[in-house]
Amino acid sequence: MDIKLCKSWKNILQTELQKSYYTALWQKLTLDYESRTIYPPEELIFNAFNQTAFADVKVVILGQDPYHGAGQAMGLSFSVPGGVKIPPSLRNIFKEIQSDIGTPAPESGDLTRLAKQGVLLLNSVLTVRGSAAASHANYGWEHFTDAVMKTISNEKDHVVFLLWGTYAGKKTALIDQKKHLVLTAPHPSPLSAHKGFLGCQHFSKTNEYLGRNNQAPIVW
Repeated sequence: MDIKLCKSWKNILQTELQKSYYTALWQKLTLDYESRTIYPPEELIFNAFNQTAFADVKVVILGQDPYHGAGQAMGLSFSVPGGVKIPPSLRNIFKEIQSDIGTPAPESGDLTRLAKQGVLLLNSVLTVRGSAAASHANYGWEHFTDAVMKTISNEKDHVVFLLWGTYAGKKTALIDQKKHLVLTAPHPSPLSAHKGFLGCQHFSKTNEYLGRNNQAPIVW
């Protein structure tokens, strides 16, 4: 597998990319992609990084692992390609955006437009076996994405981290809250959205914080 990671991220994660766990991860992935149905497609594994350069990161939205249904995963957390049915969690995200700042829910679930504005749509685990949620949870991706979170925290200022659900909320420990804003809420899944995600106003709070720190707001 010859997977391209954009130069801005490759340079800043150079040490991480040389670690033994990362080499072992790619050995397992190479075998899996050759013999199983794995999502997202190989060329989209690092889509979040390739769409949002390190220098441009203003917001991080952390998901857990990619959608495991055919045609859904596109390497951006919570996002699905245009024309694909919008998943329930994303519908609730759109519902909260509309309630919070008045932006009508779009017809497409493709969130590339957010990535282009500096929203890093990061999953903790970047690959998954078809029809098997969390099947790559112990491959080593967590080490890599934890390092990404720490690097953003250490090397940048005034980033907003949106951590939804118990799993994402645990990543608060990776972030220096003296120089970043961390917003937590229940997961937008229909199972938990009514417990505090709906009504959290994270999108207006994000834009208010960015404005206070001389950064352009996100057009949600």
